[in-house]
Amino acid sequence: MEEHTSTDTPCNASAVASEISPSFSLALATFVAIVGVIGVGLFVLKVSLHSLMLMALLIASVSAWSLYRGGFAPIRDAMNAGITRALSAIYIFILIGVLIAAYIQSGTVATLIYYGLAFISPAIFLPAGLILCSFMSVATGTSWGTVGTAGVVLIGIGSAMNIPLPLVAGMVVSGAVFGDKMSPISDTTNLAAMSAKTDLYAHINSMLFTTGPAYIIALGLYSYWGMAYSDNAMPRDTIDTLLQAIENTFSVHWLAILPLVVLLVLSFKKVAAEPAMMMSALVAVIIALTLQGRDFDAVLTALWSGEKPQTGVENLDNLLSRGGISSMGWTLFLSLQALALGGILAEFGFLRVLIAGMVARIRRRASLVASTIVACIIGNMSMGEAYMSIILGGQLYGDAYDDKDIDRRVLSRSLEEGATLSTPLIPWTTGGAFFASTLNVPTLDYLPYALVNLINPVLAIAFAYMGIALFRAKA
Repeated sequence: MEEHTSTDTPCNASAVASEISPSFSLALATFVAIVGVIGVGLFVLKVSLHSLMLMALLIASVSAWSLYRGGFAPIRDAMNAGITRALSAIYIFILIGVLIAAYIQSGTVATLIYYGLAFISPAIFLPAGLILCSFMSVATGTSWGTVGTAGVVLIGIGSAMNIPLPLVAGMVVSGAVFGDKMSPISDTTNLAAMSAKTDLYAHINSMLFTTGPAYIIALGLYSYWGMAYSDNAMPRDTIDTLLQAIENTFSVHWLAILPLVVLLVLSFKKVAAEPAMMMSALVAVIIALTLQGRDFDAVLTALWSGEKPQTGVENLDNLLSRGGISSMGWTLFLSLQALALGGILAEFGFLRVLIAGMVARIRRRASLVASTIVACIIGNMSMGEAYMSIILGGQLYGDAYDDKDIDRRVLSRSLEEGATLSTPLIPWTTGGAFFASTLNVPTLDYLPYALVNLINPVLAIAFAYMGIALFRAKA
C-alpha cells in the first residue's frame, strides 16, 4: 500500500486555532446541530451510533472549514490531535478485551460467579456489589478495570438471580465511578486537582461533602431494590444446575482467583494500569494452561476472538462467551470517531468559546458551580472523553472562582462532578461505549440506574444554592 500524501498545504491545527476563533453563536449552533442529529438519530430514527458520529464529524468539519477555508489539512490535524490525546484509552480497550478472555479461560470469572451464587443472597446483592466495585475502584484507581473484572462477574451473578441487567449494570457503573472519582491514584482525580491548582487531598476532602451523601442515598435505594427483587430470584434448583455446570466445565479452585489478586496487589503498589493488566492476564493464561488444562493454541485464539465455553447450560454459555481483542472493535471504532470530533471542536476553539460565553454570563456564586458542572457535561458530549473537559474547565473557570472568593477545591470537585460522572452516561464517549460493550447493556438502558452518577451532580448544585460546602477562598 502506498503511503498517503496530502496535496493540502501542511498546517498545524493549534496554530490555525490561535489565529481564528468562532463566534459564540456559531459555537452554540454547531453544538446544538451535533447533539440534535445524534438525538434524533438515536431516539427517533434508531440509526447506528457509528453512522450518526460520521454525520456529527461532517457538521463539525463544515463549521471548522467556514472559519478557515484553506484546505482539509488543519481539520485532519485537529482530528489526529483529538485521537492522540486519548491513545492510552485505546490501549486499555485492547488490554481489557485480553483480560476478560484470559479471566474466563482461567476460570476466574466462573469461580467468582460460583461462590457468588452459593453464598450471596439476592436481597443483599445490589448493595454488596456497589461496595465491592467501590472498593476495587478506589484500590486500583480505574473504573474501567473494575467494570472489566468485577463488573463482568456481577453481571453474571445478577443474571442468574433474575435481577434486571440494566439495574445491575447501573450499580456496577455507580460503584466503579465512585471509586475512580475518590481514589488518590485515579488519573481524573489527580487531573482535576492539578487543573484547578489545588491540593489533591483537599480536592478529595471537598468531594466527600457531596459524593458522600449521594453514595448513601444510592446505597439505600439499591438495598430497597434488592429486597424487592429477592422474591423473584431464580429457583434454588436452577441455581444448583448452574453451579453443577460450572463444576463440570471449570476447576473451581482458589488459584483461579489469583489473576485478580495480582491485579489488585500491583494496583496497590501503584504499578501503571497497562503492565498491571498484562501481568494479570499472563497469570490467568498460565492458570488456564495448568489448572484448567486448556490447549495453548486455544488459549491464544481466545485472547483474540474471546472464549466460547460449552457448559451445556445456554444462559451460562451466554454469560461466559465474551472477551477478546476483537470484541472491543465496536467500542474502539466509535471512540475513534468521537475523539476525532472532539479534536475538531477543541482545536478550532468551539468548546472554549462556548464555555467562555457561559462564564461571562454568570452572576451568582452558586450559578458558577452549576455552570461548571454543565460545561463539563457539554465538554464530554463534544469531545468524547473527560480529560479535555477537566483541563479546559480548570483553565476557563479558575479566575471566575477567584473573583467570587470560592476556594479552588470547589472548582476541582465540580470538574469531576460534571466530567467524571457523566462520561459513562453518554453513549458515544469512550467510557459510555466501553461500559456498554463490556457489560453488554446499552448505555441508555443502565443510565436510569447509575444512581451515584445521577444524584451526585444534582446534590452538588442544590448544596451550592443552599450555601453548603461552598467554601470561601483562604485569605
